[in-house]
Amino acid sequence: MPRVNPVAVAVFALPSLAFAGQTNNILLTGYWPPTNEMVRHFSTDPVQNPGGWVGRNWEGRGFNVYSHFAEFPGGTGVNPWGNGDFEVDYQDTAADWIRITEMYNPVAIITFSRGGTLREWQMEPAYQRFRNPGEVNPPGRTIPQYVSDGRDVLYPTNVQMTNEPVGRIRDSTLPMQSIVDAVEAAYPNNADINPHIAAYNPATPDTFDFGGSYLSGYIGYHGAWYYDEHSAPNTPFRTFAAGHIHVGTSINLAIAKDATEISLRKLIEHITPLLPTPGDANIDGTVNIADFSILASHYGQASGAVWETGDFTYDNAGGIGDSSLFAANYTPPGRTPAAVPEPGAIGAGATAMAFLARRRRGAGFTGTART
Repeated sequence: MPRVNPVAVAVFALPSLAFAGQTNNILLTGYWPPTNEMVRHFSTDPVQNPGGWVGRNWEGRGFNVYSHFAEFPGGTGVNPWGNGDFEVDYQDTAADWIRITEMYNPVAIITFSRGGTLREWQMEPAYQRFRNPGEVNPPGRTIPQYVSDGRDVLYPTNVQMTNEPVGRIRDSTLPMQSIVDAVEAAYPNNADINPHIAAYNPATPDTFDFGGSYLSGYIGYHGAWYYDEHSAPNTPFRTFAAGHIHVGTSINLAIAKDATEISLRKLIEHITPLLPTPGDANIDGTVNIADFSILASHYGQASGAVWETGDFTYDNAGGIGDSSLFAANYTPPGRTPAAVPEPGAIGAGATAMAFLARRRRGAGFTGTART
């Protein structure tokens, strides 16, 4: 991609409230093989993925999955930095991170990178802001220096991360043990793949490598940082999990691809209960008349709709699909949300849907909800 000076761009600036909303987008990133190949089928780029994007409403689970990664024509020996998104370069990675996260406002993120020469599927539990040349250790800590990327500006000295204090630690929020258990169940023979969580004791941080002081630990830190900046309950485009997985170079590609999908399933199981209930436009924990007022105000909107304007189907419009979800989850006054709506709730929700349908006809809307 064209060289961009990321200092001039705020990496984690929150979107304007005018464009706030919940998304159902999950972002996967890859670096060196096999991590680019194993997420290729989630790319929307027809050149990188001529077989076609499979991420739309992946497996009917209600989430769109997107991947971005570099290509290494000629192999990493002759092309060590790669070409395209997330080249093995500090400045390029920082600039791509800004651009791509702003495209998707992801609800969850998994970053992948190549690990050792074995068959590890290693959950990295924490990430650290390492030192640049000339920076000093914080009191009581010994922080390694970033490894040079060997190209242009050699260290991450002119990126937004420079504003982070040396030695700052951020944690993974992936369901690490669930992922390990699920991959282990699918491949009980560790000769095929060895899923595990890297041993980490927060009381002795200087004994842990935090994913390494090169691009792996660097992008892992970006994911955890993004989560920390976007996880508060009232944050626009809230993120519910992020973390990094190191992948051994000896893993069979078909197994690595399968382990990626197993990890995705466990991630989706983890975040689904954390997301707002469809119909809860103001995200206050209850689907009620206040949400109906929002839904009614934007019903029939043909484009630009977000969760907080009543777009619960993520199609950027306000229509019958959104009102159906509202009706299914409506909670009458004086009652707490229940797993199964009671008859009174269903009746009230149906009345609301009928009102919206009449309103739509009266306003002369002729379009249908997009898919």
